[in-house]
Amino acid sequence: MIRVKRTFGGSFGHSLGVWMIVSLLAGASSGAWAQSNSINAIATTEQGSSLVIKLTLNAPLANPPAGFSVASPARVALDFPNTTNNIGRNSVESNQGELRSINVVQAGDRTRVVFNLKRMVSYTTTLQGNVVLVTLSPASPDGSPAIVPPPSRFAEATPGVTAAHALRDVDFRRGPDGEGRIIVDLSDSQTGVDIKTQGQSIVVDFLNTALPENLRRRLVVSDFATPVQTINTFTQGENTRMVIEPRGLWEHSAYQTDNRLVIEVKAVREDPNKLFQGSQPGYKGERLSLNFQNVEVRALLQVIADFTNLNIITSDSVGGNLTLRLKDVPWDQALAIILQAKGLDMRKNGNVILVAPKDELATKEKLDLEAKSQIADLEPLRSEVFQLNYQKADAMKAFLNGDAVPGANGQASTSSSTSGNRNPVLSKRGAASSDPRTNQLFVSDIPSKLEEIRGIIARLDVPSRQVLIEARVVVADDGFTRQLGNKLGYYNSNPTGEPLGSSGLRSTIGGNYGTLPFASTGVANSIGTLPQGLTQNANGTITGTVPVVQLQPALSTNTPFVSLPAGGAATPASLAISLFRAGSSRFLNLELTALEQDNHGKLISSPRVVTADQVKAIIEQGTELPFQVATSSGATSIQFQKANLKLEVTPQITPEGNIILTVDVTDDSVGQSTPAGFAIDTKHVNTQVLVENGGTVVLGGIYELTDRNDVNKVPFFGDIPYLGYLFKSTNRTYSKTELLVFITPKIIDDKISAQ
Repeated sequence: MIRVKRTFGGSFGHSLGVWMIVSLLAGASSGAWAQSNSINAIATTEQGSSLVIKLTLNAPLANPPAGFSVASPARVALDFPNTTNNIGRNSVESNQGELRSINVVQAGDRTRVVFNLKRMVSYTTTLQGNVVLVTLSPASPDGSPAIVPPPSRFAEATPGVTAAHALRDVDFRRGPDGEGRIIVDLSDSQTGVDIKTQGQSIVVDFLNTALPENLRRRLVVSDFATPVQTINTFTQGENTRMVIEPRGLWEHSAYQTDNRLVIEVKAVREDPNKLFQGSQPGYKGERLSLNFQNVEVRALLQVIADFTNLNIITSDSVGGNLTLRLKDVPWDQALAIILQAKGLDMRKNGNVILVAPKDELATKEKLDLEAKSQIADLEPLRSEVFQLNYQKADAMKAFLNGDAVPGANGQASTSSSTSGNRNPVLSKRGAASSDPRTNQLFVSDIPSKLEEIRGIIARLDVPSRQVLIEARVVVADDGFTRQLGNKLGYYNSNPTGEPLGSSGLRSTIGGNYGTLPFASTGVANSIGTLPQGLTQNANGTITGTVPVVQLQPALSTNTPFVSLPAGGAATPASLAISLFRAGSSRFLNLELTALEQDNHGKLISSPRVVTADQVKAIIEQGTELPFQVATSSGATSIQFQKANLKLEVTPQITPEGNIILTVDVTDDSVGQSTPAGFAIDTKHVNTQVLVENGGTVVLGGIYELTDRNDVNKVPFFGDIPYLGYLFKSTNRTYSKTELLVFITPKIIDDKISAQ
């Protein structure tokens, strides 16, 4: 027993079933309804590769009937309002071209005509009096169906709300893989969007959406080398409709982010071994139900061939019986289950499917490959000369021989393959030679290999993109120092103990400072040569008038008690106070010292260099410093060490336009002097980072903070409240240093680089 049942998938199949049920319920009373028009006859004729369906009505139509198409299963439907079915039946069998059958279903005062297709086709409707002509044309020149998913709906229009939505902009861009992207900016994210396919076109309806006058246009984008040819945007009632017309085999997807809708149309490369073209996984065939009990596999394959209208060829070794029950599964999935159950496999070429055991197909393919290899061994060789513009001929020759790969600067780099595991591009009979003088490459090989080598050279012999890399090393410091100190001492202006004024001496510069009686030996021992204004007689008595200040330095002593001054290399400010009484020769000295320093500085080093993609570049500037090195014999020698500002970087441009940088930045400076030479202060960063073109990133940073408070004091006395400040000094130091390393890469435009 074999039972085959077709089921209609999706919302369209459900709606069609509802139409049929309603038509049966309304059939008894349909004749009582007063209708203005009716479908009287349906006829089909073939015109070349197209199929023309002629629908004869009782009266002419004012406008072509509204219609839509469904990709899975492939169907086209036309709606005739105020029209009855007057042909006497609900189904018309027609196995012509891509048309299977025609269903005419009446519900109420409307009739729907459904064309059941073998695969998706494009259709057009034409009015000729009371005749409606529907022309079904293949979707592509080779008869392959377009890969079109079922209608997509992103947002539903809110019922009862007539808020004005609008399109802000319509743009087209080419993706990195050659896909076409239609970018639509919406006024808000609640705009209703309905996407469906009609024949070979994609129709996008924006519900209750206004279209500005400047966006009512037809964009021709065929020059972008994408499947999309034209984009036509226009107003249709209260809605806005966009019709996208692709070419060839394609598939589309759509996604919405906030107020932006993106429709992506991607070309599909035809795979002759696939039942359905496209990159989306899963089964896409029309659903069917099968019930088998001990039926031959050949008979089952014949059922699937009749159902799909495909040409299936079975090998003589295919046999056996199979019992299986499947309900509402795609026919391509059912075929895969049958082949897997019996250890079979298939090869598809166009609309022909070859079914055979897996081992038999593998053996056949192996024999085909061996035959091709033998043909390559006997095929005559051809020679071709390639003029290289950017790559070195020697590097390209080594690449073709599998010894090396061409570098970005035209030089050959070592290949990962060893001499015992080479993977040459040339065939085993091929040979390559180079001429460094003219930078030409001579290749001798079979024609198929020459075509492959021609494509490889076209992709490799291109100019390398240039990258400008700028690094900035910023050192910022902020310092503050405050020091407080004092000196406390005892001062004696008459260390000899002799009273002033005993000889009646007086000062000649004002003021009575007293007299100085001296013995002859005392004067000579005390003051040496007599100052001006003093005389000595034969008895040794000194007489005269002289200021005491001229004699005071030689007659005084200063004994410090506490000496804790402020300041180091810098000279501090000081304030001195002496406590004394008139006429006394002994008093106290107090000297207060203070020092405060503020340091603010910023040092910026900015090396920059231009290099090619994936080529290391080095730029440095600095000084070589000598230092002593001891040898094994005990002698010393002078060597030099660099204190440089150095940038070493290797850029790599990603396909997205970003840049991967392998960076080594060094900023050295001369430090303190040592007995063996000079010390070097080093700032160094080595990392790898991904940066966008023209962007700036911080590679690293070092932050140093110093906060010191030093106190020097006399034990016990320095701890006395208030009075202890006379016996101690304080030193407050605060410093902050920050090191930042920035890197900015920028891809140089090819035109600017050429200039």
